[in-house]
Amino acid sequence: MMNTMEKISIKVCGMRDHDNIMRVASLSPDYLGFIFYPHSPRFAGWDFIVPQELSPTVKRVGVFVNETSEEILRRANFAGFDHAQLHGSESVAQCAELKAAGLKVIKVFSVGEDFDFKVTNEYKQAVDFFLFDTKGKYYGGNAKTFDWNILSQYDQEVPFFLSGGLSPDNIEDVKQLIDMNLFALDLNSGVEVNPGLKDAGKIETILNAVTGLR
Repeated sequence: MMNTMEKISIKVCGMRDHDNIMRVASLSPDYLGFIFYPHSPRFAGWDFIVPQELSPTVKRVGVFVNETSEEILRRANFAGFDHAQLHGSESVAQCAELKAAGLKVIKVFSVGEDFDFKVTNEYKQAVDFFLFDTKGKYYGGNAKTFDWNILSQYDQEVPFFLSGGLSPDNIEDVKQLIDMNLFALDLNSGVEVNPGLKDAGKIETILNAVTGLR
């Protein structure tokens, strides 16, 4: 059940600029995320297509908020991604539908001090991963961490991505989660120059910090 941090994957989310995508990809992250939510400052754009020259070893993630399954599947085919990250109030049925259609499903939960992990129970069979992010004003990208101690209340059955203000300044603190089913770190606002434009140097610093855990 537990990852024991023998291998932690790295996802860089909120990508959209071609040259920046390729620069970050040269650092060999495991996942890149592309946001298809027009209200996000990191919106990739409806015409966005994942660069064809991107290495097949980098998994592609489309990020959505309360979008229809039809549009998510259409967008996956057009833009070129095989994971769907769902940031809204998507139902268990919709998650199961997307999973049955061949997408890997990452269901996001916004965590605050009063978060009840029981709400994740009904999703366990319908998703591949959970993602725990900081509860805040935006659907992700709030540049704040939440109290990771609350993760001890989670039953660890489904592997999870950790998001929320991860940066070179706090990456060493992730090691306190060594006994949890932590699958991946999700980097976004904490490694940015501007919304949608990542600082490759900061990402490389984080990759180096977790090299022994990957």
